[in-house]
Amino acid sequence: QVQLVESGGRLVQTGGSLRLSCTASGRTFSNYAMGWFRHVPGKEREFVAAINWSGGSTYYADSVKGRFTISRDNAKNTVYLQMNSLKPEDTAVYYCAARVAGRATTSSVTYNYWGQGTQVTVAS
Repeated sequence: QVQLVESGGRLVQTGGSLRLSCTASGRTFSNYAMGWFRHVPGKEREFVAAINWSGGSTYYADSVKGRFTISRDNAKNTVYLQMNSLKPEDTAVYYCAARVAGRATTSSVTYNYWGQGTQVTVAS
């Protein structure tokens, strides 16, 4: 079993930056692909970014490409999402997810473990 705990969400002004963190329990974190997804009430959960087990491959939604950066520190069992140039449409609950298979994907159904989420609100 893997437990994921997100942190870093808060209210920020348009154009601002935030860094989300997700820390995982367990000793096999370095084997997992990790992803960030976001959800707005009334909409489907949306893929944001993903990173493979080694950090050598990353993937981004078109809506965040060039503004967000996903990274990981396997020694700290932590994955990060650096968010720059934030827009009101980035407002959502952000979830991190772990995939037992080391290859990252953009599909939420392929991820095995999920955190509880952290709220990001971007004020216009």
